[in-house]
Amino acid sequence: MTGKEEMIEQQLKRRGISNSDVLRAMQEVDRFLFVPQDKQQKAYEDRPLPIGKNQTISQPYIVAYMAEQLQLKKDKKILEVGTGCGYNAAVISRLAKEVFSVEIIEWLAKLAKENLAKTDYNNITTKHGDGYSGWKEFSPFDAIILTAAPPLIPQPLKDQLKVGGRLLAPVGRLNQQLVMLYKTGEDEFKEKTLLPVRFVPMTGRAHKGGSYGG
Repeated sequence: MTGKEEMIEQQLKRRGISNSDVLRAMQEVDRFLFVPQDKQQKAYEDRPLPIGKNQTISQPYIVAYMAEQLQLKKDKKILEVGTGCGYNAAVISRLAKEVFSVEIIEWLAKLAKENLAKTDYNNITTKHGDGYSGWKEFSPFDAIILTAAPPLIPQPLKDQLKVGGRLLAPVGRLNQQLVMLYKTGEDEFKEKTLLPVRFVPMTGRAHKGGSYGG
């Protein structure tokens, strides 16, 4: 059984995660609390774990890598699309002022609330809904992170990102790439492809082929 310290040293530091705030957040947020009881002995392993109904909790390295790439700060407001079991939201909440997270699957939204209630993470607001539309009420956001893959990045999310902000998302259907968008002007973006990934597909309006931004 892999322990938390081994997870930090072997899976994160050895693979290039060096941001001290990210490493501290990964240490503080106990993945054990976010996995089903029958998977808790595998909580610190370097892989996604099933949490029910074909849904998974992300691999620790990917959670840390995405957090590091976003370069989050304690005064920033973050939108997460895809709350899942709440683990990623908990990690980024240690790195930002506020996290707003949307989950389209109702039972998962409920599970995330239950998991987060076990902790002292009081700067996370969640809701059940389609993250394609973002959360306009609390926009604009300093950063946006997607934990499910749309075919292309939804335009509403690009609109709700602050100028100077970063949007990080897995993009694609069969062959997904982790993509970073930098918002350089009101309708201007720079794009950088980071690495190949494999996430669950984004459902709802994204799956139905709504209008997308490129």
